[in-house]
Amino acid sequence: MVTPSRYLEAPRRLRAFVRAHETSLVVLAAMIGTIGGLVVLAMSVAVAALHALLFNISITERLSSQPDIETLRAVLVPSLGGLVLGAALLLLLRWRPAREIDPIEANALHGGRMSFRGSVIVALQTTWSSGVGASVGLEAGYTQLASGLAASLGRGFHLRRADQRIMVGCGAAAAISGAFGAPLAGAFYAFELVIGGYTPASLAPVGVAAVAGYFVTHGFEALSLGINIGPVGDVVGRDLAIAALLGGLAALFGILIMRGVALCETGLAKIRLWPPLRPALGGLAVGLLALVTPQVMSSGHGALHFSGLVSMPLQIIAGVFVLKALASIVSLGAGFRGGLFFATLFMGALGGRLFTGGVDLAWPGLGLDPNVYAVIGMSALSASVIGGPLTMSFIALESTGNLWLTTAVLVAVIISTTITRELFGYSFATWRFHLRGETIRSAADVGWIRDLTVQRLMRPDVATVDADIGIGDFRAKFPLGSKTQVVAVDAAGRYVGLAVVAEAHAPDIDAAHGLLGILHHRDVVLHPVMNIQEAIAVFDAAEAESLAVVETDGEHRPVGLLTEAHAMRRYAEESEKRRREAIGEV
Repeated sequence: MVTPSRYLEAPRRLRAFVRAHETSLVVLAAMIGTIGGLVVLAMSVAVAALHALLFNISITERLSSQPDIETLRAVLVPSLGGLVLGAALLLLLRWRPAREIDPIEANALHGGRMSFRGSVIVALQTTWSSGVGASVGLEAGYTQLASGLAASLGRGFHLRRADQRIMVGCGAAAAISGAFGAPLAGAFYAFELVIGGYTPASLAPVGVAAVAGYFVTHGFEALSLGINIGPVGDVVGRDLAIAALLGGLAALFGILIMRGVALCETGLAKIRLWPPLRPALGGLAVGLLALVTPQVMSSGHGALHFSGLVSMPLQIIAGVFVLKALASIVSLGAGFRGGLFFATLFMGALGGRLFTGGVDLAWPGLGLDPNVYAVIGMSALSASVIGGPLTMSFIALESTGNLWLTTAVLVAVIISTTITRELFGYSFATWRFHLRGETIRSAADVGWIRDLTVQRLMRPDVATVDADIGIGDFRAKFPLGSKTQVVAVDAAGRYVGLAVVAEAHAPDIDAAHGLLGILHHRDVVLHPVMNIQEAIAVFDAAEAESLAVVETDGEHRPVGLLTEAHAMRRYAEESEKRRREAIGEV
């Protein structure tokens, strides 16, 4: 009897055909790319409509490009919008207490499985957050919904784990490609951040999805998606060294932003404010900042116009730079949903312009091109916060078409990501995982490691003996060759230690203390829920060849035995299996 699935499934013959032909994944990827492009269009239009309705502007205008906003709307819309979001989140927790999984976590831990319903919820939260003016980017919502739809499509075809992970990457590639008008950047966003590496098997599907997402969104010029950068000056050798310095500064500021979001969250949690009031308070703060400059609102697409940006006085640029950083920290820390991708591009461009101003004051004869360093700054800061140095380099290349500028950008992002990893160790996404207690630092597939538990690896037919038995009786009960090791237990059946049969039969053994005198690893045990990496770490620390597995309920009753050799062999076998799946080997 076939158990019906709760998800839509493709017909069995079609599923078999797709699983048997690698080119079929390319066709699915094209579908996902088209869907991802439509997701970007739909969410962008929805946010523009909310801005038009709530802030009384034209639907073709950008909120962050407005010269000013009505005072009452600037204050009330983000505040009341935050209150509505907070109340919705409170109700949502009762309906769906489990948190939603994003594409990076899905690929790292769950084999590319995502909740379609959860992805829709996150996309709606992101759209609302940006629509009411919170200083968050839509890119997180784009990738969440596009990847969630891709995961559902892959699940409908019963794809293998490696192929399912690639489908999730295709959704993210299409979304980023469409949002920034940069297919190469979208593809490498998927490789670096969502799939966790590049393989020949993933190249064609991800590339096709990125190109499809680009062409779907490229025809809608009215939305002004992507980054429009005017002509830039020549890049010479000295610019590579100066770009490295800017990359270092960008890394420090990126770390400051990420820690700022965490501190804001912690501070609001400590004052024990009613949860729905937290985003309301954050919205009020953003609204007050918007009275100074509307450029702090929403993602900042409208504010990022290079021709106007580089011509502004440095005092104004510095003010917008600081206020935008504060608005982004407060928005995310207070509970608004969204990302920092475009916000860091905007802040990085401002920072690059400030950098050239500072260098000009210290060394007037250099005459640095502000446009060049705005591009370098936006790429370096985004690389620090988001990760993906090649992604940011390709955004610069596809936005400017300048190969030498891209070389300077590459230098800056390498320095930025290296310093961030050395001093901080995380990107913004993996930092949020760390705060929740997760240990993942990339989308590399480690879910199989967690599934490979001690309970699955151990031998359950463990031989036990009373720990108080004498050596003679033990020898009679377990002659040489009968067992290798025996678990000693007390009268209540609790673990006491591990006895080696050959050692008990040694002629020079001191039998005065009975079996208790030769027991090993009395305080070192494994638990069934440990994964293989944790078990190997225990073996290494104890310098043990085998260990007893005991219950975790406090009774310490032995339930099995595991040897280091078996654990290492199974780990190597599974690693090789995943490697072959990733590169498409049979």
